[in-house]
Amino acid sequence: MNEVHVIVPDGIDDPSRPSGGNSYDRRICAGLAAIGWTVHEHPAAGAWPAPDGAGRAAVAGVLAGIDDGSTVLIDGIIASGVPDIAASQQRLRVYVIMHMLRLGAVEATVLAGATGVIATSRWTKAELIARHALAGHRIHVVEPGVDAAGIAPGTALGTRLLCVAAVTPVKGHDVLVRALAEVADLPWRCDCIGALDLDPGFVDRVRRRAADGGIADRMRLVGARIGADLDAAYAAADLLVLCSRAETYGMVVTEALARGIPVIAPAVGGVPEALGGDGGRIAADDLPGILVPPGDSAALAAALRSWLGDAALQRRLRRAAQSRRATLADWTRTAQRLSDVLAREAV
Repeated sequence: MNEVHVIVPDGIDDPSRPSGGNSYDRRICAGLAAIGWTVHEHPAAGAWPAPDGAGRAAVAGVLAGIDDGSTVLIDGIIASGVPDIAASQQRLRVYVIMHMLRLGAVEATVLAGATGVIATSRWTKAELIARHALAGHRIHVVEPGVDAAGIAPGTALGTRLLCVAAVTPVKGHDVLVRALAEVADLPWRCDCIGALDLDPGFVDRVRRRAADGGIADRMRLVGARIGADLDAAYAAADLLVLCSRAETYGMVVTEALARGIPVIAPAVGGVPEALGGDGGRIAADDLPGILVPPGDSAALAAALRSWLGDAALQRRLRRAAQSRRATLADWTRTAQRLSDVLAREAV
């Protein structure tokens, strides 16, 4: 019988703090169980990736209680908080799930001691090899899946913009607000869905800049949304706008494409891969969106102006998004891919 222990952050299901990493962890636990694995989930309390002594002790206790030779999946945000503990588990088969990359010796220590690494994109795998000279066969790409959804109808003028990301510096809402201020002469509305409590100072700065730019009533920071509320926001959108400074994949990109919604996003990390252009899957001219340099508000503003002012471009990108929609893998395939990796490596 296949059996796996999965160490995830406590609060993985907290509706006020949804994240791609938490969604991935939850879906692989459910997916592995659905195809016959016995899944033991171990929530780890703590302010990851910087736990206190109690958090470190809790993870150490969980690992100590797992039988020799068992397979363990540990979220990278936890492993990076206890690198010495995670790297010293040679009696276990430990796989680290890399949702985010963390520079320096901590990441190297964790990955060097692991049995294997689960990367969420081909870009992540290549980056880990380049950074740490890891053997390629130890890194297994298991891309996130996406749920099937109906095609968003869109509006006649394409003016409903949507950003789905926690409001933090790494997600680039400061870039977004500057770009939107540059296109304030055009009609649009942008709903920003994402947690507002992770960096309150940054949230305040974004709001002040929106007010200074005269767009506070059009760029709305509405907080986190999940389930039907998030589905409704996607259904009402014409365009997803992502401004991240770093992404290992970008699950919101495929969530938008699953609804036939085009995307403007930075050419950073695994985002081009999620959009479909990485590796030649889709020719550049047929991408279901526009890629811009990360952190470049002027380039983002130019892309937004093109979208908002060109009906033919909107039609082309919507057609491309619907074509990409048909190629997206679901979470069942993600779980099966991970199952194949874990079962093969156990032999």
